[in-house]
Amino acid sequence: MDLGLNDLEAFLARGGPVLLVIMVATFIMWALILERLFYFRFAHQAVANDAIAEWNARSDRKSVLAHWVRDKLVSEVRIKAEANVSMTKAMVALAPLLGLLGTVTGMVTVFDVMAITDGADAKAMSGGVSRATLPTMAGMVASISGIIFTSGMDSKVNRLVQKVEDEMEIG
Repeated sequence: MDLGLNDLEAFLARGGPVLLVIMVATFIMWALILERLFYFRFAHQAVANDAIAEWNARSDRKSVLAHWVRDKLVSEVRIKAEANVSMTKAMVALAPLLGLLGTVTGMVTVFDVMAITDGADAKAMSGGVSRATLPTMAGMVASISGIIFTSGMDSKVNRLVQKVEDEMEIG
């Protein structure tokens, strides 16, 4: 276990401070993804059943007011189903931008070393190259892994909400 921690510390050191920010952003992104997956798996059905039960308990299902109540219930289900989805997508979009920031800061390091050593110290420049390439790779990997799970979230939300709408019969 200690060997893995040392490897992680070395990787983060080679990638610079931006790599640490990417790691934190990735953890947040995955926490949001897992939260939505758990919601869809364990909590959504109870929310949907409550809304359907509230609708079925109404005696009036034909009036304009009843339609408003139905729309309100469906909207509440949609709001709960869509919670954190836009934040997750923002984190997916943020990851490659943070990677680009790492690229820029790494290249600045390379140019600083080149200015000081007149480009003669390749070993010193390699640290800047690592700071340029590792965050780029990490940002792309984080984003791609998030895209895999967020690409279907909107359609899943729409399917779940449509199912609730379909079960609320208009009398």
